[in-house]
Amino acid sequence: MSNIVVILGPENEGTEIRMTETKAAADQVGGIDLRFVNSELPFDEIISQCQGAVVLIPAGHISGLTEIAEKIETLKLVQTFSAGTDYIDKAELAELGVNVANNGGANAVAVAEHAIALMFAVNRRLDHQIESVKAGTWMDIGGMRENFHTLVGKRVGIVGLGRIGSRVAKRLSGWECEIVYCDVFEYDDDYISETGATKLDFDELISTSDIVTLHVPLDRSTRHIMSDREFEMMKSTSILINTCRGPVVDENALIRALESKEIYAAGLDVTEIEPIEADNPLPTMDNVVVTPHLATRAIESEYNASQYTMENAGRIVRGETPEWIVKPV
Repeated sequence: MSNIVVILGPENEGTEIRMTETKAAADQVGGIDLRFVNSELPFDEIISQCQGAVVLIPAGHISGLTEIAEKIETLKLVQTFSAGTDYIDKAELAELGVNVANNGGANAVAVAEHAIALMFAVNRRLDHQIESVKAGTWMDIGGMRENFHTLVGKRVGIVGLGRIGSRVAKRLSGWECEIVYCDVFEYDDDYISETGATKLDFDELISTSDIVTLHVPLDRSTRHIMSDREFEMMKSTSILINTCRGPVVDENALIRALESKEIYAAGLDVTEIEPIEADNPLPTMDNVVVTPHLATRAIESEYNASQYTMENAGRIVRGETPEWIVKPV
C-alpha cells in the first residue's frame, strides 16, 4: 500500500499555511508521505504529480476532480478539510471505487457557537446596536421594546442533530430553552440524553418552534427543505437560522416570508449564491442578520481539520477503514 497523500490546491498563501499545518499533523500521525500539487498546472502535469496517491485532499473547490481521480489508479479516498461535500460528485467517485470523507466535525464547535450568536444577535437586534454606536447615533436603533427578546423559555427546533446540531443543543442547555429536534438518522439513547433534546417530526418542529436552526448536509433530499409551505407553517414570531448551506433554504420564499411577516426574522451565514448578489434584499432587511459564510472561521477549526484529515489518511495508509464516509444521496 502506498503512503502518498496529496493536497491539491492553488499555489497561494492560504494553501501554504494549510500545507504547513497539515504537514505537522502528518508527522504526528506518522507514516504519511504528504505532497502538494498545484491545481493550476496543466491537467497532464497534475495527473503525473498525483500518481501513487492513495488519498487526495482538495484545498477548495477543484474543477475536474472526478476526471483527476479517474487517472489515479491507486486512489482510495477523497478527503475534505470541510464538513460539506456537496461540491464533490460522490456518485461518480463511488463508481471508481473511491470514497469521500468529510472533516469529522473539525469545525462543529465554531459553527454551533456561530448559530447561537445569530440567535442572540437577531433577538437583541445586536447589529443595529453596533451600527448605532459606529454611526454616532448611540441609542437610535429603531424598533419597539417588544422587538427585543431573551432566549429564556423559547423552543429551539434543531433540524439535524449531528455533530453541529448536537453541540448547539448542549450549549443551549444552560440557557433555559426548550430544545427539540428532528432527524432522518436514529441516534442511541445516550447520545440523545446528552443533548437534552426531545424528538419531534419535521412539521411539528417547524410549526411550534420559536427558533428553527438548520444543521443538515446539502443533497437532493435537503435542497429547499424550507420553502413556502414551511414558512407558512411557522409562527409569525419565529426566527430562522441557517449556518449549513444556502440552497437548503428557498431564498425567494424566505424573502417573501420576511416581507409579508409570515416569520419574524432570520440569521444567515449562508445564501444560495455566494458572494451574495448586490441586489439581494436580505442584507439590508431590518429583521435579518447576514454573515459571509465564516461560521467555521476559528483557528481551532483549522488545527482540528488538519489533524482529523491526517488521522483519516493514516487509516488508509495502514490499510484500515476510514471514518466519516459520506455516501452519495
